[in-house]
Amino acid sequence: MKNSKLNKNIKISLLAVIAFLLMFIEVSIPIFPEFLKIDISDLPALIGTFAFGPIAGVIIEFMKNVLHGLFASTTAFIGEFANFLVGSMMVITAGLIYNRKKDKKCAVIALIAGTLVMSLGAAIVNLLVLLPMYEKVLGFPISSVIGMSSKVNPKVINLGTLIIWAIIPFNLIKGAIVCVMTRLVYKSVSPILHKEQIKIANEDFEKNINNSIGNK
Repeated sequence: MKNSKLNKNIKISLLAVIAFLLMFIEVSIPIFPEFLKIDISDLPALIGTFAFGPIAGVIIEFMKNVLHGLFASTTAFIGEFANFLVGSMMVITAGLIYNRKKDKKCAVIALIAGTLVMSLGAAIVNLLVLLPMYEKVLGFPISSVIGMSSKVNPKVINLGTLIIWAIIPFNLIKGAIVCVMTRLVYKSVSPILHKEQIKIANEDFEKNINNSIGNK
């Protein structure tokens, strides 16, 4: 049992490190302002969620952001804090739905629901937490963010339109990309994640049976 738990923790840690490394691969999309860049660092968290449950996904989100905050943060942990909150909303939603019935249909529903919740959560986090913290802590006014966004999309004229025309669509696209990749990758990765764990569980089971027989 201890070996199985250790094996699981090692795999979760490896997924977190992979997620941390993926945070450095960012892609800009011309229809969004420069500060909004897509990365696929939520991919390992979703894979961990489907394999080990939503708590594992949250741990991966937490670990990757702590590592990024320690080694590469340019936002005094504000960006990492927001990334953790938004990513956790996605993996918790997807994980809870997928755990009810682990089949292809439920996986698709879970990923779609996770993307929608993440996008709504990102809007709330940016409106109430992230943008005000950028302004107070880093001295980066919200008006500057709106100005940068309006140059790319003239429909952005205030904070409300920034959320509607930039933050929400960006996260919907990001979520869709990550979810499609999760759907494609998880099938091939899942046996690797579960193989050793099943082997250890069987060994522990056989050991317990043998001990029971020996005691008799």
